[in-house]
Amino acid sequence: MSQSYRLSDKGRLDRNQKLTFTYDGQSYTGYRGDTLASALLANGVKLVGRSFKYHRPRGIMSAGSEEPNALVQLETGPRTEPNTRATVVDLYDGLTAASQNCWPSVKFDVQSVNQKIAKLFPAGFYYKTFMFPASWWTPVYEKIIRRAAGLGKSPMERDPDSYAQKFAFCDVLVVGGGPAGIAAALAAGRTGARVILADEQQEMGGALLSDDALIDGQPALDWVAKSLAELSRLDEVTILPRTTVSGYYDYNYLTALERVTDHLGPQADDRIPRQRFWKIRAKKVVLAQGAIERPLVFADNDRPGIMLAAALRTYINRYGVLPGRQVVVFTNNDSAYKTAIDAHTAGATVDIVDLREDPTGPLVKQAEALMIRIHKGSAVVATFGKHSVTGCEIARISADGKSLTYDTTFIGCDILANSNGWNPSVHLWSQARGKLTWDAEKNCFIPGHAGPWLPVAAGSGTGAYDLGDCLSQGFAQGVAAAQAAGFGSGEVPKTPTTEPLVEGPERMVWTIPGKKPLGHGKAKHFHDHQNDVVASDIHLAAREGYLSVEHLKRYTTTGMGTDQGKTSNVNALAIMAEIRNAAIPEVGTTTFRPPYTPITFGAVTGQNRNHLFIQERTSAMHPAHVENGAVFEDVGDWKRPWYFPKTSKSGVTETMDEAVLRECRQVRETVGMLDASTLGKIDIQGKDAAEFLNWVYTNKWDTLKPGRARYGLMLNEHGMVFDDGVTTRLADNHFHMTTTTGGAARVLGWLENWSQTEWPQMEVYMTSVTEQWAVCTITGPNARALLADVTSMPLDPEIFPFMAMQEGTVAGAPARVYRISFTGDLAYEINVPARYGLHVWRALQDAGKAHGLCLYGTETMHVLRAEKGFIIVGQDTDGTVTPMDLNMDWIVSKKKDDFLGRRSFYRTDTKREGRKQLVGLLTENPNFVLPEGAHVVEDVKPKPPMKTLGHVTSSYYSPNVGRSIALALVADGIKRKGDTLSVPLMNGHVEKVTLTDTVFFDKEGVRSNG
Repeated sequence: MSQSYRLSDKGRLDRNQKLTFTYDGQSYTGYRGDTLASALLANGVKLVGRSFKYHRPRGIMSAGSEEPNALVQLETGPRTEPNTRATVVDLYDGLTAASQNCWPSVKFDVQSVNQKIAKLFPAGFYYKTFMFPASWWTPVYEKIIRRAAGLGKSPMERDPDSYAQKFAFCDVLVVGGGPAGIAAALAAGRTGARVILADEQQEMGGALLSDDALIDGQPALDWVAKSLAELSRLDEVTILPRTTVSGYYDYNYLTALERVTDHLGPQADDRIPRQRFWKIRAKKVVLAQGAIERPLVFADNDRPGIMLAAALRTYINRYGVLPGRQVVVFTNNDSAYKTAIDAHTAGATVDIVDLREDPTGPLVKQAEALMIRIHKGSAVVATFGKHSVTGCEIARISADGKSLTYDTTFIGCDILANSNGWNPSVHLWSQARGKLTWDAEKNCFIPGHAGPWLPVAAGSGTGAYDLGDCLSQGFAQGVAAAQAAGFGSGEVPKTPTTEPLVEGPERMVWTIPGKKPLGHGKAKHFHDHQNDVVASDIHLAAREGYLSVEHLKRYTTTGMGTDQGKTSNVNALAIMAEIRNAAIPEVGTTTFRPPYTPITFGAVTGQNRNHLFIQERTSAMHPAHVENGAVFEDVGDWKRPWYFPKTSKSGVTETMDEAVLRECRQVRETVGMLDASTLGKIDIQGKDAAEFLNWVYTNKWDTLKPGRARYGLMLNEHGMVFDDGVTTRLADNHFHMTTTTGGAARVLGWLENWSQTEWPQMEVYMTSVTEQWAVCTITGPNARALLADVTSMPLDPEIFPFMAMQEGTVAGAPARVYRISFTGDLAYEINVPARYGLHVWRALQDAGKAHGLCLYGTETMHVLRAEKGFIIVGQDTDGTVTPMDLNMDWIVSKKKDDFLGRRSFYRTDTKREGRKQLVGLLTENPNFVLPEGAHVVEDVKPKPPMKTLGHVTSSYYSPNVGRSIALALVADGIKRKGDTLSVPLMNGHVEKVTLTDTVFFDKEGVRSNG
């Protein structure tokens, strides 16, 4: 099709590069420099989709990232991407796009029947419907909801594109490449500061790209080009077009998405990243994001062809597109007159409908001089058209803006541009914990208190709409930011001359009256186009008590779309303020959360995709485990041997159960070896190290002698078990702490938090050494004999007793050997520097052949520790149990004045009877292994619900005990030992269980002595 709406003498396009693209199966053409939206409008395509809830026809409303309507499905196959805003998709040759949320086509959508039953979908309908009958939920309601939910379709194939990440530091980050941002970058860059200038558009210039403003008497874009040329010559300045700063986090840490090749289309070479995700740490941040035009809220204001006035001006001047021949501009302010004038100059017939009775500014006079019809004191009160607007009715409205005072007049139009003033873009300011202030003169929120990270704002983002003010603020804030970062003298460059902005006051009518009262009839006043939220929904929310702004947001879904309420939030707040008869600041504001605009998961993930998505940590002994046929399990990020199945001469390989039973027997009978390298290991030093441990553990540590180890429990502030492990005193001020494998990072963070924030006066230093040490654990009756074959260390129990440590060599490697046992048998944990780990493991394996050595994995370890009743934090605890609940009050020191969590022991809930306590379970059928997580009950009922007393935490078959064993948390379990309870299972079977002690094997504890 021809570009029948393209202007021949306007636009910043490369008309030598004609591009072909497909939309909804139809082929069109555009030019390099177009967006998908501008190319569609150039070809006369206004209907681009259907609305979320009512499936109403929708068109292009804006020209930027604030677009709530024109969400399209981009490309097909593995590269398909749903919910892409057509206004920010750079056109490339071969682009394929389609409308979404419609079937079978955008022109004939079956679900548009929702418009006929709209009264069934008021605000909060999802809280009130699909309730009865309850039996319909799974077979009926859930299927309907899932089918109707969402807009586009996610790809099912692997993403063929690649993505990159970039970590960057700068002295000054400038967000926004409009006049204020460019001025700020210039001022900061000239001082020698390292500056990053980022803007989401394909070229810098901001609103100047759509304007005819002058700077120093020359076209403003000449100044832009000159300034960018200077910035590009500064070595410390980085210019990032097509880069959206998406999030503002603590300590001036910001993220940004750079669209590297999106504008070129799919790349065959995946070595070229499609997008790059920047992670930027800045000393100072200048936010110069500009402002977003607000739409007016009037009856049926969502038809295709109804767009923001500034967007129409952008399409005319920047993209050379006049999308209609008959234009109505509906406004409450002077800025929309620029659109009317440009549309008139481009050849359109233009009518201006101005809410104000007596607009008098220079732009108004210019429009009058061009003989453009101005309907003063009037409003658009109705619109017409099916797949595109074809006309509107206007009428004069009363002084209070609540009613019509004259009969309506029809005006034919194919474009209806509207403007309700401007909202400074304050999203990142809000994310930086900055506060907002209501500007009653400009009727918008502007940056107020800066918050803890002290960003500064400049330009239209502060409510300064005059070009000269934008430039002067940009220069001033750029200089100030650079000086705060340690650069420059603070001298502000002279601001170029510009024509001053002279505009009359706005007239605020937040809800334009229609021919019928709000909520009556078919007409709808949309304030949130993306989520199909109308003004009457806010009135309903108020009637039902949802007056809080956060409740309003969630009840109506206002501002919860991917547009983050850029065009809807202030209108919604204003309507609620009118209902409450309150000022808009009293209603408050919602919280803007990252990302500023949607970003791809691929970019966030970067190179960490496919096999790099979840890192695989392996110990130094991993090659030996592979050689010995280990089956691995993932424990956190670690690959740990789960079990070591053997294969018979006939080629039959053991099952997991068979391998674990064999390993369990052999460890108890001879000797077994486990790779314990993955246990968390923290080196703790400092003169206050012992005092620090006294605080974080429940037992005493200042009495521990060097060369001795002690088992400890850590509690959180609530007195609940947080982690456990063995810590050894290496010297007076030096300790080696072990933690659970999965809890290593959490524990280190916990210790650092208390050290840095609560006890900074303590001289104590902690370093993770988990990966510095490889650990071979040998356990069983023959463990001492095996170790004696590879070391000259004295191993006599009198010299090397239980819970002791000594240093020496093992298999020629320097080692720390701990006599610690997690199996209850004689055991040694041999710690060597990681580089010796594989050598020592193989040396022990060779020497162990004479002692009946068995390699065993984590599953066998679990069975062996459960036989002795040893807990695993996170499995036998769930964050709600105290040491007393575990029957481990012996580990809680009576000699210490205080420790973390101690005072919580005296809370009513912590002391009450009926708390769940750890006990052992013996099943009625000794061969039946209970499923972990199964509920323990006293009274079995035919079906749930039934009162649960607790649940099974660990359950195994023990060949050494000769039956199944289990641990469980059961209410008042310690007092109820000997009682018989029941465990009902999902398949209907009920297993009787007897509550016992947690120790099932070697109750006297003699085996650990060897």
